[in-house]
Amino acid sequence: MRKFGLFMVGGIAAIVALANVGPMIGLALSLIILYFAFKEFLKAHSTFAKIAWVVIGLIALSSSVASLPAVIGLAAIYVIYLIWKNWNKDSVTEKSSDPFTNFEREWNSLKN
Repeated sequence: MRKFGLFMVGGIAAIVALANVGPMIGLALSLIILYFAFKEFLKAHSTFAKIAWVVIGLIALSSSVASLPAVIGLAAIYVIYLIWKNWNKDSVTEKSSDPFTNFEREWNSLKN
């Protein structure tokens, strides 16, 4: 039952992530433009060039801040990662009655 729930949540997260691929690409492009504008602003010597790079940077910043669906898509990708990581973990953490496995577990905990 646990794997079915993980599968359903993963499916919903995959649909959300696929629906937000376009905004995520737009966010990536606007962040690249913002980075480039910042680097060029630091290199610029004239006042006009600095003002131009600040304007370009503000436009890129406003574009990246306005892309809320991209943040939702990134959260969905993170949920998919968590589901992928937790897929094979046992939901029941009962200790076995076998004395050898208990000894091995205790020995490993003492070594760490």
